[in-house]
Amino acid sequence: MLYIKLKGFNINKILDIYKKTQALKEGHFILSSGKHSSVYLQSAIVLSYPNYLKVISENLANLIRKSLNINTIDLIVSPAMGGVIIGSKVGEQLNKQSIFLERVNNHLVLRRGFKIKKNSKVIIVEDVITTGKSSKECISCLKDYNVEVLGVFSIVNRSSENLDFDIITHSLLNIKAPLYNEGEIPNFLKKIPVSKPGSRFIK
Repeated sequence: MLYIKLKGFNINKILDIYKKTQALKEGHFILSSGKHSSVYLQSAIVLSYPNYLKVISENLANLIRKSLNINTIDLIVSPAMGGVIIGSKVGEQLNKQSIFLERVNNHLVLRRGFKIKKNSKVIIVEDVITTGKSSKECISCLKDYNVEVLGVFSIVNRSSENLDFDIITHSLLNIKAPLYNEGEIPNFLKKIPVSKPGSRFIK
């Protein structure tokens, strides 16, 4: 059911981290994207442990260093809530300011007095990419500030499709787990009680 490919980590090690912290869950989930899945990854649990946060942020920062000249990066931006912790820690690793966008009336916006300078060069850091919706929303929001988005980086990419943001996109861990629209849910999944763990459902 899961296809896993890993960059920079030992596969068993990162899977052990997610399993040990019970952050890799199986069941019937409605994700923040609205799609259904039998797999859910709660990276916030993993990142709540300082030792795991340290090793993951170090490896993600190294992935960014290999992909870009970090001297060209002015700012790290993450979508709330999932990207806030890892974005901040990667900012610490790269010695870059890290801010976040948050959802207001179902749109990602800049709040809390954060400023983005015109012509800044920015990277987006996420925890988990599923359909790429939040990354695309981040890119769209940032373009309103006349900045250049250099790349999108995440801990996990669990998309079942090849996402194309027209910029550099890399993840430490790639997991292909099936996603289903409402009318496509297989019978085995219909028999399992539904859970909505995503923060986008909170009102």
